[in-house]
Amino acid sequence: MPPLPTDIRLEDVSFDYEDYKYRTPIKFGGVALDRVTVLNVRVAVRTEVGKAARGFGSMPLGNVWSFPSRVLGYDHTLAAMKALAECIRKVLADCLESGHPIDLFHQLEPEVLRAAEEVSRKLKLAEPIPKLCALVVASPFDAAVHDAFGKVHGCNCYQTYSRELLPRDLGHYLGPEYAGQHLEEYVLTKAKPRMPLYHLIGALDPITDGDVKQRLNDGMPETLPEWIRADGLTHLKIKLNGDELKWDVERVLRVDCTAAATQQQRGLEKWYYSLDFNERCANVGYLLEFLAKVKEQRPEGFERIQYIEQPTARDLRANRHNVMHEAAKLRPVVIDESLIDLESLKLAQELGYTGAALKACKGQSPTLLLAAAAQKAGMFLCVQDLTCPGASLIHSAGLAAHVPTVAAIESNARQYCPAANTPWEARFPGMFQITDGTMETGLLDGTGLGAV
Repeated sequence: MPPLPTDIRLEDVSFDYEDYKYRTPIKFGGVALDRVTVLNVRVAVRTEVGKAARGFGSMPLGNVWSFPSRVLGYDHTLAAMKALAECIRKVLADCLESGHPIDLFHQLEPEVLRAAEEVSRKLKLAEPIPKLCALVVASPFDAAVHDAFGKVHGCNCYQTYSRELLPRDLGHYLGPEYAGQHLEEYVLTKAKPRMPLYHLIGALDPITDGDVKQRLNDGMPETLPEWIRADGLTHLKIKLNGDELKWDVERVLRVDCTAAATQQQRGLEKWYYSLDFNERCANVGYLLEFLAKVKEQRPEGFERIQYIEQPTARDLRANRHNVMHEAAKLRPVVIDESLIDLESLKLAQELGYTGAALKACKGQSPTLLLAAAAQKAGMFLCVQDLTCPGASLIHSAGLAAHVPTVAAIESNARQYCPAANTPWEARFPGMFQITDGTMETGLLDGTGLGAV
């Protein structure tokens, strides 16, 4: 297909980092995390007819989540991601092709994955950089290109997925079963005005005053009732260990009892939970036993469970015995870490998963294509963040607000890394200051990704 006048070519690519300490640690996969490095990317683009614009993308380098390792430490995996960022910068800077951002990333993704292999060899890593990790590093580069494309055409990114600007159908990217369908059929051009916020209850977070060893006294809520009252919360995401059945059951029961008492004081009758095991359950039997115990001991709490995230190991092919058909009859079971391409989405469906977690940190281009495939398959969809602050939250929230079937949104950085949000609060008050349990996502229809 010959270039369109609207297609863009990359003229400059640069990046820098920001480092933040967490307000309180967050536990992921058995690791207590207390810091984050954010990768910020800037690009300059020009259309075939000479119009120019700059774009910005940002994403936390969630190495503990995207590159879990038993042999490589935090500093080693972070260093590998930083080395890969420089290689990806060069891949984009050396690209001579022009196109729509979806087409450009579709073309460059194999080079990104080859770069990850090369970095793994060059650094002699005991474990190679996983594909998920490579997608996380590439995501702010991809975001910056989408941002620039929207800005050069004076519109929001979600208005740039029309057939006029993106004429190739989904069959070109996803295969013949999607022929004749277009991305514009699966995204909203106007953001949903408001969306419920899922508040995270980490495994280390205090639920009641009795759990607080020493107060931070920083003016922010510290217990679950304080958070519920301050932000008017209606959606709670509960992190679980996945290897301590008694603890996991008691954790949900405590959360439900505490939330029920607080919500009763507020006069609220309906609220929801999501459960996140971060792939720590040894098998699906653990999950089924857990659900049975929760239902038996707290049936009203069980009814509030909206969905369950990634209960078992992310390598679905190596763990084909962990089928989710029975669990998914009870509640949607969602893949998160497993979702890296169309093949993994289809395998998850075969194994009984009925939902998928979309994440901006896996890249705007691949995530939108997978969102279309998952919608076509009738899967339950949610959007989760990677404790995304600032511009990366705007990106993640924009994704949730423009995918039709996504009903709620995450914003964990407001709890764990509020300092990184401070420069953005005045510009997007309804996104960063929560009072009624919702975020004002209608603010996200600015040009590009809507952040800067």
